[in-house]
Amino acid sequence: MSRAVLPRLAVLLAAADLCACAAAPPPATPTTRIGGQAATTDTAPAAVTAAPAQRLPHYRCDHGIDFTVSWGDDSAVVDAGSRGRELLQRDAGGVSPVQTVFSNTQLRAEFGLGPTGNEAKLYYASPALQAHCVRD
Repeated sequence: MSRAVLPRLAVLLAAADLCACAAAPPPATPTTRIGGQAATTDTAPAAVTAAPAQRLPHYRCDHGIDFTVSWGDDSAVVDAGSRGRELLQRDAGGVSPVQTVFSNTQLRAEFGLGPTGNEAKLYYASPALQAHCVRD
């Protein structure tokens, strides 16, 4: 290793060690004495129930294709079941502010099409296939 890398490595290891030490142990459960025997008192807050999972947008397309999509920061994940799951990056394109385009080397997806914005088009590279889709 070069001499420039060693100080950086030492700083990273020290930071990791500090992070591990900073994690506080869970608070002790208080005990009370009832009739000479110790009994624990449960004062921990009740577990917060998770909100119901949001349903991902679902599209049905030509050629028997259907898929769900989730959007991230300048990306979209298209899960088309047996056709595979593709991570797409935001791409130039679109003729309106509602229309968005995402692509990678295998797939190009256009969203926000149609009069209500609930249509999409998929363009698969190999084998070449174009599918018109409508959101459920």
